[in-house]
Amino acid sequence: MKNYKVITDESVLKQFIDWLPDLKSDETFYCCLFARSKYVKDSTHLPHIRSDKAQLKRFTSNKERLLSKIRQLECPVGAYMQKDIVVPQEALALYITINPRSFTKANTASVRKLLDLALQPYNGFHPYQEVMSEIQKAKSRSEFVSFDFDCHPDDFLYAKGEINRVVNQEALSIVQTRGGFHVIVRPSLVVSDLSKNWYQSMREILNKYSDDHDNAGDIMLPVPGTYQGGFTPTFI
Repeated sequence: MKNYKVITDESVLKQFIDWLPDLKSDETFYCCLFARSKYVKDSTHLPHIRSDKAQLKRFTSNKERLLSKIRQLECPVGAYMQKDIVVPQEALALYITINPRSFTKANTASVRKLLDLALQPYNGFHPYQEVMSEIQKAKSRSEFVSFDFDCHPDDFLYAKGEINRVVNQEALSIVQTRGGFHVIVRPSLVVSDLSKNWYQSMREILNKYSDDHDNAGDIMLPVPGTYQGGFTPTFI
């Protein structure tokens, strides 16, 4: 039986995992495998996904276990279903929060959320999903600020020229994705001469070159070395 393919370039994936920040004892990374309707050639295959993304699997991991946990996603084709419809390979995309998540913050928020739900009539909530949502929101620290440039590679060449004038190379990482480029800034490495205005300058460049002006900050990243709608995200 054929399996879904999630890892497309293991060497790139390992490079990415090594690049991720080391975690503290109460921290984790949050990952989510999506089915994205816009990646499916025949959109009638997944007509019910109105917001483009349908969550198939989400999990947490440290750096040491991340590769094996991603491998576990490569189950037999047909195992991922959406309302009795088999999710096709071409719809898959794996994302990660590159800023660590805090179990301590998530635990406090989860206790409050579950207690609030417990005091109301049952409305269909799932405790596990509630806790996972709190983990996703519980950013531990801001190692990175990301800017998602939804633009053609030719346009990004001009954008990159402007980016290089407002953020020094040592603070920059760039990942090419299926729909554009994620420009990732590590604020701790921005030189002092640029440290006051770099964020506002980056937002202005994003507004100028990207179709999506608001996709910036603590946003999820398509995992380099894995499948994203027929494309493999990579560092450039």
